[in-house]
Amino acid sequence: MANTSEIFRTYVRYLTPLNLALFAVSIFILHSIRNKFRRGLRTLPGPTLAAYSGLWRYLDVRSGQAHKTAINLHRKHGSLVRIGPNHVSISDPREIKKIYGLKSGYTKTAFYPIQSITWKGKVEVNLFGTRDEDYHRELKKPVANAFSLTTLLTNEPAVDSCTNLLIEKLSAYADASTPVDFGEWLQFYTFDVVGEITFAKKLGFLEKGGDVDGMIQAIEDLLVYASSIGQVPVWHNFLMGNPLLPILFPSMEGWNKVLTFTLKAVNAVIGNVDEDSKLKKDGEFNIESLDKQGDMLSKWFAVKLANPEKMSTRDIVVHLSTNVFAGSDTTAIALRAVFYNLLKNPAKMQKLVKEIDDAAAAGLLSSPISFKDSTKNLPYMQAVLKEGLRIHPSVGLLLERHVPAGGAVICGKPIPEGTIVGINAWVTQHDPEVFPNPDQFEPER
Repeated sequence: MANTSEIFRTYVRYLTPLNLALFAVSIFILHSIRNKFRRGLRTLPGPTLAAYSGLWRYLDVRSGQAHKTAINLHRKHGSLVRIGPNHVSISDPREIKKIYGLKSGYTKTAFYPIQSITWKGKVEVNLFGTRDEDYHRELKKPVANAFSLTTLLTNEPAVDSCTNLLIEKLSAYADASTPVDFGEWLQFYTFDVVGEITFAKKLGFLEKGGDVDGMIQAIEDLLVYASSIGQVPVWHNFLMGNPLLPILFPSMEGWNKVLTFTLKAVNAVIGNVDEDSKLKKDGEFNIESLDKQGDMLSKWFAVKLANPEKMSTRDIVVHLSTNVFAGSDTTAIALRAVFYNLLKNPAKMQKLVKEIDDAAAAGLLSSPISFKDSTKNLPYMQAVLKEGLRIHPSVGLLLERHVPAGGAVICGKPIPEGTIVGINAWVTQHDPEVFPNPDQFEPER
């Protein structure tokens, strides 16, 4: 007994803050060395520090220049670049089908579920965030039709109303010869377009000429968090994904402004009803019908009424929140890319304007120009749109996947199973072997 007590006292004496810190540092160093010499990846080229820790990737994304880093790394090292202890970036577009094709066996990583909401105390992942392929399939079935081109085109008059309002607002600046932040107004426009398609109601951004309920800033903050912390997703478990946070801070679920904004939009559509009939956080719809206006809310509510097991209130809220979160910002980026490059290339702009003027003079265009008219009678406009999307993709990160069991041969190299691989659109779309002069805006290509 005495020996046991003596051993315990000796053990406690060594548990000093300094010794604990040295122990932690030693573990970190050993783990980093193990990462560096990971079997199957140790010979792949890439930044030296990236092979030791995910911290390199986190800092790269936080810099806001990760897309440029990726392009430069692939131009230096070739089609395979090691950008993390277990991460490999791929530039060869011939590998796209293998990695992202249906039933490819390459599964999503822990990067994706970070962008989720909490409903009734449970984290609910959306179509983008779920890693469960069976759940993804079931979640997609009742909503896929709403995203088909045929269905979306039925909303064209609603989108036209947003276009007309944008032109009206911008005309006021032109008439007064006042400078305007056009990029900002494009985001107001896309928010209201998403509102019309999702809720059959503008969200008020164009009318206000500014942010509504701080949504633009809220989405910016969420994207910064998800994109950077997503590089080392285990950190999320100690930050916003910590399961203790909702217990320590019961009001935390109200911090999600996207969810709060979505519920507000839903209740605005429901209209002037008593307080008990409004949809609240963790609540249920207490209405028996909703006017069908071709929007996604009314479509999905009809599915819920017909078969609650096929579409729950939770499912509706998850899908609506995803539209608000993902639809507005990516679309605004795409529009900004097109207009920015046109303004930087006046000759291209003049060529496009002439095509539109000539088609209008020939009576080939409606006002506003319809999707059908533009695809049929404005070939250069189609080229401009495609080139804008090529030169500036809305997403500038690796779309991660796990290599399936048994490993795979990618770009002629054996890659071990479990390795995280992916392709960054910025890399493939700025590959000079695919697109000569890739940094030049050339719709003629």
